[in-house]
Amino acid sequence: MVAGSSGWRRAAVFCGWALVVAAGYYTAARIGLPTALVDGQVTPLWPPTGVALVVLCWLGPRALPGIALGAFLVNVTLGPSLPAVLVITVGNTLAPAASYLLLRLTGFHVELDRFKDVLGLVFLGAFVGMSISAAVGSAALVFGSGLSPAHFVSAASVWWTGDAMGVLTITPLLLVVRAHPWRVRVRPARWAEAVVLVAVTSAVTFLVMSSAVDLMFLIFPFLIWSALRFQLFGGAVCALIVSVFAVRAAVVADGPFAGLDLTAKMITLQAFNGSVALTTLLLAAITAARNRAQRSLEQAGIELDRLMHVLGPATTLSARLRLARSQQPEPDDGQS
Repeated sequence: MVAGSSGWRRAAVFCGWALVVAAGYYTAARIGLPTALVDGQVTPLWPPTGVALVVLCWLGPRALPGIALGAFLVNVTLGPSLPAVLVITVGNTLAPAASYLLLRLTGFHVELDRFKDVLGLVFLGAFVGMSISAAVGSAALVFGSGLSPAHFVSAASVWWTGDAMGVLTITPLLLVVRAHPWRVRVRPARWAEAVVLVAVTSAVTFLVMSSAVDLMFLIFPFLIWSALRFQLFGGAVCALIVSVFAVRAAVVADGPFAGLDLTAKMITLQAFNGSVALTTLLLAAITAARNRAQRSLEQAGIELDRLMHVLGPATTLSARLRLARSQQPEPDDGQS
């Protein structure tokens, strides 16, 4: 009886987590769908991929049923035929699973505190892993939803950009939010600086993405500011802000994306957002490593001072005994 109740409890917990993951995936999808560019469902920013990769990092393969359920519920409401929906669901599940497996094989740290973690997330988690869903999903639209084969490349480019963008923007933010020590007290001046940073970054990015002159390089000083002063949390927040404005500009063909065809816009957007993610996350990892080294040196100095304080009296007594022995007269052996 106890064994049976334990089995039911495990099954209930498993189903509960699957429903939670599916709900998170579905909600994130609804946030990204308004920017769809192809067939009403292929968007250059697809937050569910970031959510899926995060829950895989947290829960492991147990999260896969929830991801598959969420992907199915999203796509079944968008109009493709049922076979196309099933194929897209498989692709949307395999892509984050492949990214998770590749990151696990490289010893990925969810704290994003090393160079290899940042590089792995960008290149393996975003660029390589998400190519699976782009290829499978675009092929499903061609064969099951009436999308012209001539549009396969453009659809795949948008799909790949959107899935990779979800990983580059959502995954770092969620990982850092969970690991952030919220109980640490922050000085008012620090809060003021953070508010100013977010406001200025938003304003400058909006102006740059609305300008007919290509001034995207003006955004990077603020990304550097966010990474150096606020490490991973600040860098992830500012990278998300910049990426959202860039996606908006690409969708409405504004600013630096004006006059470009769909494929060129996606290449430009992906290159820009990849540079944004690399700049902020790498600088944040460098700063975090430097701060850890500084704290280690300070702690080593404290321990050394404590050790010298304990050994100080014993060292002084030993020196005095050696001095006393050296000043004693030589013993007389009775010989003249």
